[in-house]
Amino acid sequence: MDKSNIKEVVKEMYGQAARQASAGRRPGCGGAPTGGLADPITSNLYDAAETRDLPQAAVMASLGCGNPTALAQLKEGETVLDLGSGGGIDVLLSAKRVGPKGKAYGLDMTDDMLALARANQQKAEIDNVEFLKGDIEKIPLPDNTVDVIISNCVINLAADKDQVFSEAFRVLKPGGRLAISDVVVRGEVPVEVLRNIELWVGCVAGALAEKEYGERLARAGFINVDIEPTRIYKVEDAREFLATAGFDVDAIAPLINEKFMSAFVHATKPTLESW
Repeated sequence: MDKSNIKEVVKEMYGQAARQASAGRRPGCGGAPTGGLADPITSNLYDAAETRDLPQAAVMASLGCGNPTALAQLKEGETVLDLGSGGGIDVLLSAKRVGPKGKAYGLDMTDDMLALARANQQKAEIDNVEFLKGDIEKIPLPDNTVDVIISNCVINLAADKDQVFSEAFRVLKPGGRLAISDVVVRGEVPVEVLRNIELWVGCVAGALAEKEYGERLARAGFINVDIEPTRIYKVEDAREFLATAGFDVDAIAPLINEKFMSAFVHATKPTLESW
């Protein structure tokens, strides 16, 4: 499947997820209905105190694999950009952390998600937020304008990750930092798993290997790259999802068990003095 097709599939699936969340149903990673079951990737990521004052639809639409706002060490007055902001939960949390003198942008390509995020912003009555429509491969902001870029289980979905990293580097200010949660691969994984489009939109198959992730960030110009595991997934965590995608779970279990993990990836754009 070519890059444009991947983007269209992702857009459609996450549009469905937005509509489910708006209707009060929690989708799983990739937008698939959970049937009331807890999704092992997207569940239990936020403290109840963090989300208490947020609209329920923002919490329901959260399809991330981590909590980048809690790990990014955001400061008062900073400008933050969330790549693939979905229903807006990380943007709204970031806006609270940077305060009225700061600003939080959310970037998403899905109309339904943008509509949901803007509705959630209105309900939360948070002013220092702006949601932008666009692709994370072509960020609609000027060079050197953002202090921190966050993202939550989105970059693994991008067909052109090198372009994403290049764009992130461009819009960050010198000394700015990348602080993202993403799914990362450890070790060898069967190619039929990595190529399966259902798993791609399900936050798994687009994942980069741990070493390759770091190498690509370095090629884009980032320094101080670090990849910190936050959750390591066992086959049993995804048995139902894999079976739905057509896999013989017991047969592939030894090949994928504990090979996928959620990780906090952070890196820095060099200061002008170090260039």
